[in-house]
Amino acid sequence: MVNEKQVLGIPYGTRDFLPTEAAGKRAIETKLAALFALWGYDEVVTPTIEYFDTLTMDSGRQLAPQLFKLFDKGGKTLALRHEMTTPIARVVASRLKDAPLPLKLSYISSVFRSEQSQMGRQCEFYQAGVELIGSASATADAEVLALAIQSLLRAGLKDFSVCLGQVEFVTGIMQQYRLDEQTQQTLKEALEQHDLVAYDATVASLDLAAAAKQNLRQLPVLSGGEETLQQAYASALGEQSRRALDNLSAIYHLLASYGLEKYVRFDLGLIRDFSYYTGMVFEVYTAGLGFPLAGGGRYDHMLSDFGCACPATGFALGIERVLLALERQGIGAPEPAKDVYIGYSAGQEAAAVNRATSLRSEGKVAELALAPQTKAEAEASRHAKGYATLVYLE
Repeated sequence: MVNEKQVLGIPYGTRDFLPTEAAGKRAIETKLAALFALWGYDEVVTPTIEYFDTLTMDSGRQLAPQLFKLFDKGGKTLALRHEMTTPIARVVASRLKDAPLPLKLSYISSVFRSEQSQMGRQCEFYQAGVELIGSASATADAEVLALAIQSLLRAGLKDFSVCLGQVEFVTGIMQQYRLDEQTQQTLKEALEQHDLVAYDATVASLDLAAAAKQNLRQLPVLSGGEETLQQAYASALGEQSRRALDNLSAIYHLLASYGLEKYVRFDLGLIRDFSYYTGMVFEVYTAGLGFPLAGGGRYDHMLSDFGCACPATGFALGIERVLLALERQGIGAPEPAKDVYIGYSAGQEAAAVNRATSLRSEGKVAELALAPQTKAEAEASRHAKGYATLVYLE
């Protein structure tokens, strides 16, 4: 016997987009695709399914619980892609390794992660983003960051802020006190999870001078405007941390050239949830939502894992999260035009088809009734379907 509830339901963590929702989603995607192209980014499309080993590389145990795994007929383990940076790195290393650098690639795709479903987080969700491959410069990082900001503005958002950090600053602070790898990892995981209780407890347990512990405790709260960098220089005793701060300063001043620095605040304890980041990292937040709308950063070592050493930087934004933020800000996603409903009396079918064809050639959205109607019935259909104008032939 068929389980009707299961047949009519959908898997956990997925959703249906009804016509208005789908139209809003497509409108945002269309705007982003056009913007990426304006900045010189070429779109790529990769398979939804990749080899498990490709997606996990050097972080298999960490990522394995998040991946939807399956097996091909030959017994090889596959997985649904959980993000787009790794598949694009594979494409660059295998199919575009002889292309002129820098490579500027964009995508709009669905990705999958097996995790607890909650507001703003699904097991299947949609991302748009770019990868800039082949440049280690602050100019490249600034371009990616500027494009992320422009993407949110193009989508219609007005109220958001970018939290900007640097992985090497955090690593340098920890290494200047000669913390072992396990301790560094424990502290970084606490920072990534925003677990200040666990972070403080780990710092308290360390055999360090009081001043060193105080510097470590400051990491999660080193945030604010440009003055934050000056404050951070006082605690950065090593060359690694100081270079990281110099990098952030250069990026910030380049953003000022774009006229976008007002959207940025520094968050020097920022650690993102992927282990491949090596430099600048950022996340974008808006009031009322407790999760980032977008995020990204520099990942200079990933392509080396695929045998193609090359610096890279990029970002991804969540389409559904942007739609939710628009709703919360009372903006609403763009709705498609519905211009003309065409109704007709019996015997006017051919004339109605001709009128619909003519209107569509002018770029009008025109729906043709599929059976004769009275004018009153046609007007009722026009109103119910949300068309602006009725054309009635009799």
